[in-house]
Amino acid sequence: MRPTASLVLVCAAALAAGTLTACGGGGGASDRDTVRIAFHKETDSKVTFRDDYLKSVAGQFEKKYPGKKVKLVPVQAPQQDYYTKIQQMMRSPKTAPDLVYEDTFLINSDIESGYLRPLDDFVASWDDWKQFEPAAKRAAGGADGKVYGIPDGTDTRALWFNKKLFAKAGLPQDWKPRSWKEVLSTARTLKKKLPGVVPLNVYAGKGAGEATAMQGFEMLLYGTGKDPLYDPKAKKWVKGGKGFRDSLEFLATVRRDKLGPDESQVVDPNVTTDVATQLLPQGKLAIALDGSWLSQHWIDTSGSKPWPQWRRTMGRAPMPTQHGQAPGEVSMSGGWTWSIPAKSRNPELAWKMIRVLQSKRNAVEWCVRGSQVAVRQDVATDPRYLRSMPGIKFFTDRVPTTHYRPALPVYPQVSTAITEATESVATGSASPREAAAAYDEQLEGITDGATVTR
Repeated sequence: MRPTASLVLVCAAALAAGTLTACGGGGGASDRDTVRIAFHKETDSKVTFRDDYLKSVAGQFEKKYPGKKVKLVPVQAPQQDYYTKIQQMMRSPKTAPDLVYEDTFLINSDIESGYLRPLDDFVASWDDWKQFEPAAKRAAGGADGKVYGIPDGTDTRALWFNKKLFAKAGLPQDWKPRSWKEVLSTARTLKKKLPGVVPLNVYAGKGAGEATAMQGFEMLLYGTGKDPLYDPKAKKWVKGGKGFRDSLEFLATVRRDKLGPDESQVVDPNVTTDVATQLLPQGKLAIALDGSWLSQHWIDTSGSKPWPQWRRTMGRAPMPTQHGQAPGEVSMSGGWTWSIPAKSRNPELAWKMIRVLQSKRNAVEWCVRGSQVAVRQDVATDPRYLRSMPGIKFFTDRVPTTHYRPALPVYPQVSTAITEATESVATGSASPREAAAAYDEQLEGITDGATVTR
C-alpha cells in the first residue's frame, strides 16, 4: 500500500544513548487535525510488519474522519533506546506524540513520572472494553487503579528449536525437556554433533535490555520457586538468594561449556533481531529461549526475509522448571499498549485512533501480522486468528503457567540491575555469587531497603 502524504517515516534524532530514527516534533505537535503516533521500528529496516499495519490503519482512520491526518513517528533503535527516546519525547508538549506504543513494564514508572494520561473517561463508554481479558487490563493499569493503556496483544515464552538440526544430531522431533539439566544436556549433544552451530541462546547482555531480564533471566528465575523476584505478602523485593544464584549458574554453564553465542553477540544490542532474522533462519542456532511472536519476522508479508520453511522447521517446547517441580514449566508474559501521553495536544483524536486500531477486524489483523496472543475474547475465538500460525494454540496454552513482572514503578531499575548481573556472569567478569551480591547492593538502594532475604 502506498502511504498517504501525511505519513512521515524517516527523520533523524540523536540521543546520548545513540543515534535513533524518529520524526515529528515542533509544529506537528500543535496541529489539532493530526494525530502523531510514536512506535518502535525494528533495527532491521527490512522488518516492516508494524509499519505496514499502522499505514493500513492510518488509511482507514483518514477515510473515516475526513480532514484528519495521521503522522507516524517511527523510532528505529534497540528496544532499550526506544524507551529512552519516547520518555524524552513525552516530557514536553512540543515533542509529545498523541499516541505512544508503550511496553507494559514501563507503565507504572511512566505514570509516576507524569508521562501518561488515564483513559478511564474514554473506556467507560466503550463497549469493546468488555472483550478484554482481566489479566490484560491489569497489565495496562496503574497502581492507582486507573487505566493507562489499551493492550493490543500479549505473549508467552518457550523454547524454539530447529527440528532439522535436531534430526541431524539424532535428537527427537517432539523434544520436551523436563529440567534445566536436560536442556543443557541437549545443548551439549548439539555442540558435539553439529560443529559451527550455536546450540542454545538465552539473552544475557545489557544491550538486549528487557529481553535479557524477562525472556532470559526471569524465565530461569521463575522456575526456581514461588515469587522469586518480589514478595507480594511482605511487599518487599527478594534479594539474590539461591534461586537467583542458580539462574546465574545456568548462564555461567552456558558460557563455560561454550553452548551459546560468542561474547560479541551476547553484548550486541541488535542480538534480538539477529536471532530472529539471521541465526535461526540460516540454521546457525538450534535452540532459542524466546517469545511467541518470533514468527512475525518470517511470515510472507511482514518479515525482513520471508521464511516459509519455518512452519516445517521450527518446533516448540515449554521451558521446564529447574528440577521439573510443579507445574513443570514456566513462562513469562508481558505485552504492549497504546497509551496517550499526558502532554498530548489531541487526546480526543488519539482516542478515536485507538478505537480504529482496536476494532475487532484490526485487532485480528494485528494478532495475525504480529504473531500476538489475543487479549480480546472475540479475537481469541476468531477462525482467522486460530488458523494464523502453527503454534498459536501451543503459546496460548502457556497462559495458565505464565507469570507477570511486578507492576511497580521501580521495576525498570530492578530490571537494569538484573541485566548488569546477568551480563557480568555471561561474559565471565563475575561469578554467580559475586553478581548476586552486587545485585543485592543495588536492590537495597533502588528499593530504599524494602527487601527480604530467603
